[in-house]
Amino acid sequence: MSELMSRRVAMAGMAAVGGIVSLPPVARAAEAGRSSKEGQNKAIVGRWFTRFWGKTVDLKVVDELAAPDMLLQYSLHAPRRGRDDIKAFMTDFRKAFPNLNFWGAADLIAEGDYVVGRWEGGGTHTGPAFSDFLAGFLPAATGRFMHFTGTTVLKLKDGQIVEEIGLDDGLTALEQLGLIRAV
Repeated sequence: MSELMSRRVAMAGMAAVGGIVSLPPVARAAEAGRSSKEGQNKAIVGRWFTRFWGKTVDLKVVDELAAPDMLLQYSLHAPRRGRDDIKAFMTDFRKAFPNLNFWGAADLIAEGDYVVGRWEGGGTHTGPAFSDFLAGFLPAATGRFMHFTGTTVLKLKDGQIVEEIGLDDGLTALEQLGLIRAV
């Protein structure tokens, strides 16, 4: 039996040492390259989440990390495309919700060009009127608080974010803001 196993392992291009199957050098190099790419992608997304969605926004991060035609899409808002559109969206969102803050709720997961992150956060509407929600309009300074969660999938290419598509608990946020009522 162990002779048969050894032959199969050897035929598959792997080496068995002391009962442990290890990858040949070429496969280890490919695995290391994939891991470092995924690690780099997770680092980019971590910086994006902190500097774009965190407690204090730094819009320079859009020029640094977003592809020129990046897509930003969440259920609460119309899709945004391109750096200028994304900056305008966040500028207006932060004016309406000055204490807006989102943070990671779990470790980032990466596979190839994709990084997935779970998050939570929110803020209080103390700023100007806000009409960016697809489900309605907030008059100025309602004082309403929203706190909700979501999961985001980001696609990267050549070290830049080309897509950020999130599935959020927008229903909760809209209820908290008084834009919809549960029946």
